[in-house]
Amino acid sequence: MSKITEDARGDLIVAAARRWIGTPYRHQASRIRVGADCLGLVRGVFEDVTGRVPEHPAPYAADWAEYSGEERLLDAARAHCGEPLDFTQARPGDILVFRWRDHSAAKHAGILSAPRRFIHAYEQAGVIESPLTPGWARRVVGVFRFPGE
Repeated sequence: MSKITEDARGDLIVAAARRWIGTPYRHQASRIRVGADCLGLVRGVFEDVTGRVPEHPAPYAADWAEYSGEERLLDAARAHCGEPLDFTQARPGDILVFRWRDHSAAKHAGILSAPRRFIHAYEQAGVIESPLTPGWARRVVGVFRFPGE
């Protein structure tokens, strides 16, 4: 069996993420059409495309990153996907990790679906596909590629 191209793999990841669109927002959840937060979305797509179940994170408050000073989201992304890529290398299917404010921990994630669009779970809207506006793009602090086959 031949390996699929990187572009084809990206297309598979984006298709898997798009199946989650419309899933309601539920803090700490990761069930398609039932509920997910941003981490739950990425975990669910990760399991779908890699066949591996990532570990369940310890319970976390909605504001967990505000006070801990730990980079738990970036650390977990590195552990599962390797070192981050530069934003200029991002391609559809990559995981984007966002930091809301300078000097605070990264606490949001989504999946790049097109050069200027991404899929994420947003508290006010559930899982949606949004434009990757300059405001969103400047908050990206990590780009991670799903591990290969």
